[in-house]
Amino acid sequence: MFVKVERDYEAMSQRAARIIADLVNQKPDAVLGLATGSTPIGLYENLIRIARDEDIDFSGVTTFNLDEYEGLPAAHPESYYSFMQQHLFDGLGLTEQQTNLLSGMAKDPAAKCAEYEEMIRRAGGIDLQLLGIGGDGHIAFCEPGSSLAGRTSLVALHPKTIADNSRFFDRKEDVPRKALTMGVGTILEARACLILATGNAKSDVWAKMIEGPVTAQVTASALQLHPWTIAVSDELAASKLQNLDFYRHIDRELIDQPELPLCIFQPELDPRRNIFAAL
Repeated sequence: MFVKVERDYEAMSQRAARIIADLVNQKPDAVLGLATGSTPIGLYENLIRIARDEDIDFSGVTTFNLDEYEGLPAAHPESYYSFMQQHLFDGLGLTEQQTNLLSGMAKDPAAKCAEYEEMIRRAGGIDLQLLGIGGDGHIAFCEPGSSLAGRTSLVALHPKTIADNSRFFDRKEDVPRKALTMGVGTILEARACLILATGNAKSDVWAKMIEGPVTAQVTASALQLHPWTIAVSDELAASKLQNLDFYRHIDRELIDQPELPLCIFQPELDPRRNIFAAL
């Protein structure tokens, strides 16, 4: 895991946006996995600015979102479809043909989730998966106790997640109790993962993710098993890391090295390429 600590939220957002912008600049048909929530908003704002200022073409990009609330139609203001349109898709000019999101109104969630997995495979797999970390250490909506080999599925949300998300809804009873989400196993198949954290409230789970044991009780800890995870945070979120000085030393020493693995640009070098080879 490549641990990178920036001064504050804006600096973290700028660095993460630069990673994605450079990927698309080098690979115009990149497949991006995208996240929602408050943490990536600054990244998306910076990415739109960089794309405009540097004339980076996103017309060949394909995207897959991590999750969606069950029971919310796409037009609902708190759906993740609405979030992505507002914070990224409109700004980059992405079309509906380029963007893929789970449907919260699916009549058969299991079939829709299986179809989503197939769509990812047919796209050649995800090159870079963007992630945030929940207050209980979850990624996507893979709550504590979720299988670390799990696939896209319908899940029940943890009471803490429901409470955390209540700030986005007018009434607590309006907060969805279930969601469709990529599984940890789905996420780990991405060629690279980029996870972000900001603020002191995330410092405990950030330390558990990076330095704690790999456990289904902190599903983000599964990223320790991924060959190329980039973990970018501000100083507050990183404040409880025991090896913080060492991570900063590594970042300085490797400043001239690529941020992303070569297998993104040369898929034949991906040791897991057989997952997608026949599609």
